[in-house]
Amino acid sequence: MRNIEMNIKIKKIESSDNNIWDAYVYAHPDATLYHLSGWKDVIEQTYGHKTYYLMAANSSSDSVAGILPLVHLKHFLFGSSLISIPFFDIGGILAENEAAEKALLAEALKLGQKLKVKSIELRQTQPLTWLADSSNLSIDGQKNTPLSNDLPALSHSIQSHKVRMLLELPDSSEALMKSFKSKLRSQIKKPIKEGLAAKIGGFELVDDFYQIFLINMRDLGSPVHSKKIIQNVLKIYQKTAKIVIVYKKNQPIAGSIMVGFRDTLENPWASSLREYSRFSPNMLLYWTMLEYACDNGFKRFDFGRSSPDEGTYKFKKQWGAKPEPLHWHYISLNGKPLQQGTSEKSKFEKAIRLWRKLPVFVTKTIGPMIRKHIGL
Repeated sequence: MRNIEMNIKIKKIESSDNNIWDAYVYAHPDATLYHLSGWKDVIEQTYGHKTYYLMAANSSSDSVAGILPLVHLKHFLFGSSLISIPFFDIGGILAENEAAEKALLAEALKLGQKLKVKSIELRQTQPLTWLADSSNLSIDGQKNTPLSNDLPALSHSIQSHKVRMLLELPDSSEALMKSFKSKLRSQIKKPIKEGLAAKIGGFELVDDFYQIFLINMRDLGSPVHSKKIIQNVLKIYQKTAKIVIVYKKNQPIAGSIMVGFRDTLENPWASSLREYSRFSPNMLLYWTMLEYACDNGFKRFDFGRSSPDEGTYKFKKQWGAKPEPLHWHYISLNGKPLQQGTSEKSKFEKAIRLWRKLPVFVTKTIGPMIRKHIGL
C-alpha cells in the first residue's frame, strides 16, 4: 500500500477486496457496469492479461475514496498500454473527489513507468477537466513535481468524437411500443410476419450466438473475440447476463448479449447475418431487448458506442436513444503525441479488406489471437 496524498492511500486489490470494491461501485452515482470487479476475472480468464485494480482509501477511516481498474495490453506489434478498460466503451477513474482522482492517476502513472508502457487510456463518461493542466500529472501527490527524469513531458489528449446512445424507458413494454411512431412499429412487426422468432436464454445459446458473431465480424473485416469471453461474462454475471437469439425456423440469424447493472441494461455485443437482412432481424432483436428491459424494471437501455450520423447511430436514434459524449483520455508516457481517432482506421483499411476474404474457419482460429491485443 502506498501513500499518495496526505489523507489518501492506494492499494492494488486482492480477491478478498472484491465485495468492498463492488459495494463502492453500486453506491457511486457515476458508476457503470464496467467498473465492477468481475471484469478483472473476465479479462484475465479469457486472455491472460495482467490487471491492476487500484483502490483509494481514506487514511483515517479506511473508507473507499475511489477506484481505477487498469488492464495491461502488451504486444510487439500493437504496443504496450494501460487501459481502463479494454474491449468496452466505459471505465476510467471513479472517485469521491478530485484529490482521490489525482491520487489514483498518480499511482497509475507510476505503474505505467514501472511497466514501461507508452500510454495510459481512461474511458470516462465524464471528462477529468483538471487533467488538461499538465502540472496535475505528478507522483506523491505533489503538484508541479515531475513524474520522473525518465519521462520528460507527459502529452495528454482527449477524444470525444464517439457517443454513448441511451434510451430512457417507461414502466412497461406496452407503453414503450405506444410511444413509437407507426413506421417504427411496422418495422418491428415485419420480422414477426416473416416467421422470425426471438429467444432469451443463457449458456445454452452461446454456440448459436458465437456462430453469428463469428461470421458477422469476418464480414466487417474485424478479428472476432474468443468464445471464452462470452462464456466468462455469463459465468461471472450469471444473475444479470442474458443472450438473445433471433431465429428463422431453426437457423440463428441475429444475436446479442445483454447485462444489467442497477437501472441500466447494457448491450456490449450484437450481430446479425447479412444474408438475412431483408427480413429485418435486427428490429426484432432490439425490440426483444427493449421489451425485456422495460418488463424487468430497467429504466435505461444502453445501445453502446456510435459515431454521430453514421449508420449504427441512425439505427439507434430511431428508437429514441439520445447521444451522450464519451470522454477518452490518452496520456503519453514517452512525451510523444498519441495519434488516435480516424487516422488509425485508415492504417488498417488494407487489413480489413483482406480479412473479409478469409474463410470463417480461419478467422475463428486466428481472430481471438489478434483480438486479445486490440483495446477497442
